[in-house]
Amino acid sequence: MADYKFSIPIKVRYSDIDAQWHVNHTRFLTFMEQVRLEYLQNLELFDGKSFLDLRMIIADVHVSYLAPIVLGQNVRAATRTVRIGTKSIAFDYVLEDAESGKIHAKGEVISVAYNFRDQETVPIPNEWKIKISEFEGQSF
Repeated sequence: MADYKFSIPIKVRYSDIDAQWHVNHTRFLTFMEQVRLEYLQNLELFDGKSFLDLRMIIADVHVSYLAPIVLGQNVRAATRTVRIGTKSIAFDYVLEDAESGKIHAKGEVISVAYNFRDQETVPIPNEWKIKISEFEGQSF
């Protein structure tokens, strides 16, 4: 987790659990979505007021499920930017047990810069590259 500079605690809710009494696979994506949203807000790239201003749409998702997460477990979700292209950003994720550090899932999401009003892809704003580079401590 040391490679990840941004993380949030996740409270596993009863509604996250499926018939097998562990967190449903779809909720792992919800946990990743939540940490990504808070990451963007933390970097002041999204103010959380209008999703038309988010300027990002999901293009590709990969999740490796390594261990089940259960009700009452304290989970930490972490994300980081690993690549920035002309129009895309790749985010990596880790979902881990907050006490033991055991990794329960790893993931990658490719987001594309998108203008929702005009319904078209756009280049990644230079402001985003600068803020993400400063936060992550590397040049993109």
